[in-house]
Amino acid sequence: MTRLRMPVEERRELVLDAAVAAFAEGGYAGTTTDQVARRAGVSQPYVVRMFGTKQALFLAAHARVMGRITDEFAAAAVPGAGEENLRRIGGAYARLISDRDVLRVMQHGFTLGADPELGPAMRESLLGIVRQIRELSGADIERTRDFLAQGMLINTLVALQLAEYSADDPEAEALCTLVLEPKGLLGNRLLGQVDER
Repeated sequence: MTRLRMPVEERRELVLDAAVAAFAEGGYAGTTTDQVARRAGVSQPYVVRMFGTKQALFLAAHARVMGRITDEFAAAAVPGAGEENLRRIGGAYARLISDRDVLRVMQHGFTLGADPELGPAMRESLLGIVRQIRELSGADIERTRDFLAQGMLINTLVALQLAEYSADDPEAEALCTLVLEPKGLLGNRLLGQVDER
C-alpha cells in the first residue's frame, strides 16, 4: 500500500499549530523544538530544517496568533462605522481569547521585549494592532490607549483565571464582574474547557 505524503505546506501548518500549543504552555524559554516536533508528529531535525531556529519558530507562531487577531478585527469592523468599530473589535477579541493558546502566545511574546533578536518583532506586533485599531475606528491615540488598557486588563484577568477563583474574594469577584461580564467572559465555560483538550 502506498502512503501519500503530506504536502510541505500542510506539514508546515501542522508544525505551526503544534508550536502555538507548545509555546502557549511553556513560553519561549521553556519550550524546545523537540517538544514542538513531538506534538506535530515529526522529527526535531525536520522542524529545524523547516524553520531554522527556535527563535524563527517562535516568531512564526507569534505571527500566526497576531495574524488571527488582526484578521478577526478586520472582519468585525464595518466600513464607516467609526468608533462603533471599537465595540465590534472588542467583541471579536473577547471571542478570540477564549482560546487560551492565543492569549498565552501573545503574552509570552510581549514579555520578550528586552530580547535583542525578538524584541523588535514583538514591539512591531503591538504597534501593528495600534495602527489597525486607529484605522478601523478613527479613534485618536488617547482613545486607542484606553481601549488597549482595557484589553490588557482583560488579558491579565483571563490569564490569571481570576474569574474561576474569585468566589472567595469579594474584590476579585467585583473586578471580574465589572471587567469581564460586559464582554461575556465571566463564567464562560469555554475558558475552562480550552485547557482540557
